[in-house]
Amino acid sequence: MGRSSVSGEGTRSRVRHADRSGGDEGRYEDGAGAGDGGGGGRASGDAGGPGRRAGSRGRSSRGRGGSGRSSRRAPKSGKRRAFRWISSVLALLILGAGGAGYLYYEHLNGNIRKEDLTLGDRRMADHKANAAGQTPLNILLIGSDARDSAENQKLGGAKETFGSPPLADVQMLLHLSADRSNLSVVSMPRDTMLKMPKCTAPDGEVFPASTVDVQTNQSLRRGGPGCTVAAWYELTGIRIDHFMMIDFAGVVSMADAIGGVPVCVTANIHSRGANGRGGSGLKMEAGTHSVQGEQALQWLRTRYGFEDGSDLARAKAQHQYMNSMVRQLRKGTKLTDPAKLMNLAEAATTALTVDKGLDTVKKLYDLAEELKKVPTKRITMSTMPNVYGTGVNAGRVYPKAGDAEQLFRMVREDMPLDGKASKRKKVEPKDPSAPVGEIAVAVRNGTATDALGPVSGRAGDVEKLLKESGFAKATIDPDNVAGSARTAILYPSADLEGDAQAVAKALGVPVSQVKRSTDVSGISLAVGADWREDGAYPVSKGTEKTPESAGAQNGEEKGCMEVDPKYSW
Repeated sequence: MGRSSVSGEGTRSRVRHADRSGGDEGRYEDGAGAGDGGGGGRASGDAGGPGRRAGSRGRSSRGRGGSGRSSRRAPKSGKRRAFRWISSVLALLILGAGGAGYLYYEHLNGNIRKEDLTLGDRRMADHKANAAGQTPLNILLIGSDARDSAENQKLGGAKETFGSPPLADVQMLLHLSADRSNLSVVSMPRDTMLKMPKCTAPDGEVFPASTVDVQTNQSLRRGGPGCTVAAWYELTGIRIDHFMMIDFAGVVSMADAIGGVPVCVTANIHSRGANGRGGSGLKMEAGTHSVQGEQALQWLRTRYGFEDGSDLARAKAQHQYMNSMVRQLRKGTKLTDPAKLMNLAEAATTALTVDKGLDTVKKLYDLAEELKKVPTKRITMSTMPNVYGTGVNAGRVYPKAGDAEQLFRMVREDMPLDGKASKRKKVEPKDPSAPVGEIAVAVRNGTATDALGPVSGRAGDVEKLLKESGFAKATIDPDNVAGSARTAILYPSADLEGDAQAVAKALGVPVSQVKRSTDVSGISLAVGADWREDGAYPVSKGTEKTPESAGAQNGEEKGCMEVDPKYSW
């Protein structure tokens, strides 16, 4: 499974009460830095930050630039020229032909920590290109709460967790559309409960798939960032191309390198626990302030003090910070100084752990160029629609039936979350289908859920629908009734892709649910828990609309966080 560069990975439970409501608050916020903090910043796993700039620089850790560039300032008119100029400087700094430039480029590459992106015993399915040859890009951003170094311990507090396996306490999926016209960010609250897939730790220890719901942030200690990727894929069905992981110290160094980012609170705030201890330590007066460094980390970690004190409020504050940070970077004023660019390059390459598909400065730079194509007004931040659990899981979060799947499907099918038209092209199979009468399909009943058994006869019902559509070779697989959250059509090799898509078309199943898999030897149709009723496949209505429960924010929106009066002063 995916490896983690953070030390201390093992099988021990993270902390005594990690599975209880509120039990992990201390390790998330306690001692996060003392009070007033100053300055300006940015955040753990921020989409526009590491992804945008991590690869776009060459720079000296002392802040001394290479090559003379102050004489060529970007014209004040036109962001495009500014970006073009910046890109030229970065290319010169990073890819300089001279020996010193090459050595520095290799130094930056050496800074980057690399891990595997895997799915346990399976590999991630490939994206399908549209008719224009374009593919979307999905990057999972992970904020680790590791206390594995003196600096992380100072910033993170919670002494009882020092040296314990880290948790993935920030998880955001960044989706770049195939046509590069829009960008969507989906946050998953760390309190989300789900079935954890089988994962393998870096030392080879295997963590079996969980039989009960597990808090999603525990995925990181079950096998590193690759296990967090696997958990997302299992829940959402979204193909994930890359991950980026950052810890407390990395957030601070990146925030310092980027410089001040404006954030806003409606009242004076001091984030502290109910007993006067804990909390993120964030302390600021009402209004707008430019935060960086440790204060930026405090903002991003604040739970006690924002709105209802939930992880959902924290995600909203993170989205506001990210939007503001992107707007600041788009101005270009902070990144026309080569020394600052080089500082950012050093900070980014040192702060990040990435998958091996992003393991060089050149690859990160190319990613930044792709992200840069999206205008700020087409960036949408959202949170997985959710509901709170009850009983022993009170305070924990579960995906909201219908709404969560609608959001996930919009991302899977590359639909823009801002509701504006996209240049999406219809997905065409590389291999045309055989005549339907010659396509063999094994249909199985996967309608079982955690609470309900399989619906009797569903495989036979769907087999009948296929035969009515001309699929004479459709059969029933009676031996496999493992539950499947959503209906899926699996095929083993590229030469059967067209046939599998023909099956989907006949039944009205979205093409995004047609997947290549090494687990099957022929075309296999799993009738999922989303199709327990008779009749045609229940395609959701309003497919182009983002659920209101996702709390979508536009990249140009300048929000202000509401402060809980209990944490005001």
